[in-house]
Amino acid sequence: MSLKFFDKLSQNLIDLLNDKDDHNVIIEVENKEKSFTAHSNILKFRSTYFRRELENIQPNENNIKMIIKSSISTKIFNVILQYIYGGIVDLENCETRFIYNLMLAADGFELEELTNKLEILLIETKGSWLRTHFSFIYHSIFSRNDFKKLKNFCNDIVVNDTYHPFSSPVTLVTFVLPQYPNLIFDSSDFTSLEESAIVSLLKRDDLQIEEIKIWDYVIKWGIARNPGLPTDLDEWTKEDFLTLKTTLQQCLPHILYFQLSNIEIYDNIKPYKKILDEQLWEDINQHIALPDPVKSVILPPRTTLITELPHRTKEPFSTIISEEHAAEISAWIDRKTSNYLTTNIPYNFQLILLGTRDGFAPQTFWDICNGHSNTVVVARVKGTDEIIGGYNPLEWDNSNINDKWIVTKDSFIFSLKNGDIQNSILSRVKDPENAITNVCKDDQNRYGPYFDDLWMYSDESDFTLDNKWDNSNINDKWIVTKDSFIFSLKNGDIQNSILSRVKDPENAITNVCKDDQNRYGPYFDDLWMYSDESDFTLDNSCRSVFCYYEKPIRSSEHFSIINYEVFKIVRKTI
Repeated sequence: MSLKFFDKLSQNLIDLLNDKDDHNVIIEVENKEKSFTAHSNILKFRSTYFRRELENIQPNENNIKMIIKSSISTKIFNVILQYIYGGIVDLENCETRFIYNLMLAADGFELEELTNKLEILLIETKGSWLRTHFSFIYHSIFSRNDFKKLKNFCNDIVVNDTYHPFSSPVTLVTFVLPQYPNLIFDSSDFTSLEESAIVSLLKRDDLQIEEIKIWDYVIKWGIARNPGLPTDLDEWTKEDFLTLKTTLQQCLPHILYFQLSNIEIYDNIKPYKKILDEQLWEDINQHIALPDPVKSVILPPRTTLITELPHRTKEPFSTIISEEHAAEISAWIDRKTSNYLTTNIPYNFQLILLGTRDGFAPQTFWDICNGHSNTVVVARVKGTDEIIGGYNPLEWDNSNINDKWIVTKDSFIFSLKNGDIQNSILSRVKDPENAITNVCKDDQNRYGPYFDDLWMYSDESDFTLDNKWDNSNINDKWIVTKDSFIFSLKNGDIQNSILSRVKDPENAITNVCKDDQNRYGPYFDDLWMYSDESDFTLDNSCRSVFCYYEKPIRSSEHFSIINYEVFKIVRKTI
């Protein structure tokens, strides 16, 4: 039998880390703005990276070895050291981006245990965030050798995403034919993908895209890697084809040449035949004429080469609209005077974006819906029965440097009959020159679908975020809410508590601008804490007035305080 005392051991090692008297290593991080002290023996035995680094560094005159890691943030490296010494990683209140960056840093320091734990944590608990930041994630992990689980997670999304419901008070849905491979192949930074990312996709036998398109994308990627190649194929030399062949040597064996049609081979493959091995090209031609056995390896067809994903029909039609709503919207599209029957709807409403699955960041809309036309966007408004939305007959385009207006006479916005909403409202565009806007790239992190009389916007890069305290504003920013209140509590000589609810929701609370945060504290617009001395207890400058809330809560305006507390209110779960 063995007695284990890991908690005490962990605490002792953390104490050693915090002891500045016995260190022999200094690590400088964040452009040398912060330094940490450590002990070479602990670093070496906990990390093969630090073992190599320390063996190659000569100590200074004080027998101290210096390590410089300028690109690592102070906060992340502090967590890394806490793990190395105490085996503890506190992720309480950490943003998902921080956890992701911590995983990358742990991988860089060859902390395999921590890297694997964080990778699994992200997949199991942060799937919505991973989908929201899909392009960023996909590019960053395939530049490394590790993260096999995350790579599989991303490739599963590309070839055949599955439905994962996440609870949220607001839902954004966009309907059209789903094309999940376009998340990668049609992205603006597709050609910057690492070779390993391309090859990992080509190896999938369930990639939901036509084989000839796969070939075209591979050629596009290979040419982009060699910007010196002539733009006119007729001008290519033997050396130019050899250059492309060398670039694509890991990709070409995974193309299913013998599954292509004769027309596809002659139109798409033949112009680049010089990048194929002679035997392969000879076998392709023989297979066209007479499909007898050939010398080249014939790969089996991919499991599905159709654009629809059959198993996704098992998903709910929509979490927001009903079949009756779909019939009504279809009639509006066709300019019918009466609604279609639900059994006779002429359109399939096929889901390409679901907020509770793909995330609520504005950029997600532009990444997923780019290139799609004939789209219907619907959103459920928080705290009401409202369902609002719009129809765009033309393509959403995320490539614009400047805002670009879509000219159409066929778009419309609407509010659907639902719950307490008695009648649907249809509003057709009356100025076709200003029907819809394809928002410029610089604004896509804040603006989502933009029908020029109806748009979705978020400074927080999340359409669902509740109003909250925010210290990032250059100017004062008012929080609009009908649910806030101020109060005075029964206490001592106070006979009765006073509750005063907001009566002007537009002036409920203020997030004070950064320049004033050294003087103003919490600011309910009839009650705020203020101090010219940067101390609320000193100068009798806190104030209570009567303007935007139902009733005054004090008889005098100015006051100072002796103490204050802030509570975060979290509903208990049963």
